[in-house]
Amino acid sequence: MAKSTVAIITDSASDIPPDAAKRLGITIVPVIVSFGSESFKVNEELSMDQFWKRLTAPGAPFPKTAAPPPAAFTAAYDRAFAGGANEIVSVHVASKLSATFRNAEIAAADHPQSKNIHLVDTATASAAEGLLVARAYHRAAEGWKAPQIVAELGELIPKTHVIFFLDSLDYLKAGGRISPARAAIGGLLSVKPIIDIIDGEVVTLDKPRTTAKARERFMELIGASPIQELTMLHSEAPDIEAFRDEVCARFPEIAALKPGIVRAGAAIGPHTGPKGLGVALIRA
Repeated sequence: MAKSTVAIITDSASDIPPDAAKRLGITIVPVIVSFGSESFKVNEELSMDQFWKRLTAPGAPFPKTAAPPPAAFTAAYDRAFAGGANEIVSVHVASKLSATFRNAEIAAADHPQSKNIHLVDTATASAAEGLLVARAYHRAAEGWKAPQIVAELGELIPKTHVIFFLDSLDYLKAGGRISPARAAIGGLLSVKPIIDIIDGEVVTLDKPRTTAKARERFMELIGASPIQELTMLHSEAPDIEAFRDEVCARFPEIAALKPGIVRAGAAIGPHTGPKGLGVALIRA
């Protein structure tokens, strides 16, 4: 197959493993994560293992994330064009969750080849963003032009979801997403909130009590309508493979998709905390 003339660029909030991105030729611009006074480029200066070790260390400061600066996107665009690309599709984490898209927009607007840089605000994050990046990559490999790829992603974004249930409310409390009082009550009631990212905003779909009830409600939610693509997603959950088996046994149509497993990183990990389970999916 001839090399595609459309380069695909994304950010590390997509949770695409660096080795997979390198193999496919997808460029990942790193988001910045800070623990106290220390800042790191995700997956370049801080591996996934190191991120989770720091996040879960006793007394660790709650991490903050920052968007890559426009200069980081300018450099990525320059490299793509120098490498033979005629067009770029730059696919990014929800603009309502991060300034990443805005900084990519600034870089693109100022670039000499601005008209050949096409930006996509996925309105989501993590493995759901990753599914859209993967779709863009495959379409580029099939010879699609950038405007065609962007149009298809625009149709898929409203059908794309991250359905995830949390083991604990502690990290939502630490990040200021919920009040200490709500976290305390939720902890007493063993609430396991199920969340989604809809139109760029984190939304609570349900608040079942106990893990067993959360798993059952989760199954109802993902089985609500047909699915064209799905990957499992977890935040340091040791039972993720068993959970995948459970989902596949419940839904043969999902088993037929042979879903992979994605490990959540700095985009959503600080808010979910460890032991979270979920999926990223695109509805049919």
